[in-house]
Amino acid sequence: MATDSRDKDVRQRALARGVGQMTDTELLSLVISPAKRGAEAMDVAERVVAQIGTGGLLEMAHKSPAELRLMGDLGLEGAAKVAAAFELGRRAVVAEGQESVVIKDAADVVGIFAPLMRGLDHEELWVLYLASSNRVIERRRVAVGGSRALVADSKLIVKRALELVASSIILVHNHPSGAAEPSAEDCSLTERLRSAAELFDIALLDHIIIAVGGSYSFRAGGKL
Repeated sequence: MATDSRDKDVRQRALARGVGQMTDTELLSLVISPAKRGAEAMDVAERVVAQIGTGGLLEMAHKSPAELRLMGDLGLEGAAKVAAAFELGRRAVVAEGQESVVIKDAADVVGIFAPLMRGLDHEELWVLYLASSNRVIERRRVAVGGSRALVADSKLIVKRALELVASSIILVHNHPSGAAEPSAEDCSLTERLRSAAELFDIALLDHIIIAVGGSYSFRAGGKL
């Protein structure tokens, strides 16, 4: 009964005062409540936080639901809720970074995509479509691959640029299990898309690779 009272107190404080000053454990308990039958959220949250390694919440954010379910006896339902909360947070960061943004350099692109891509266990290819002022018109995922490779259709990427009347595009993809340096396949994709876009007077401004340890810009590296 005392434990149930702790859960109720956390919920009441969240509603009355907001969540900004709450501890990681309290926030986690709100996400997973009710965690599973017969277990109170604060108990489960305390066990989960005790199991988090030196990477803290960032380490937890990179875990799959299957890995999360083993932490603190979260179970399937609790793991799904936690994974969904982290994914919503990532998407919110990306959406905030995209609002009326003007791309000045590769760092701006990394700032938009790193929160979304550095936690992925597979490759994704995204395209930023830009107006003549380098304002972002659209951010679109165009390909999803495995842990080491993906396949993209240059024609469809250019077709969408024409539909949006975009002046230029930037490619962005991630390396989930390696360094940010480009592979031969990355270079081939970049050249194919550059050539296809050039036919319609659309510039490929950059191709940026994001990895856990850093990022790589084709333009800064002299490959564009």
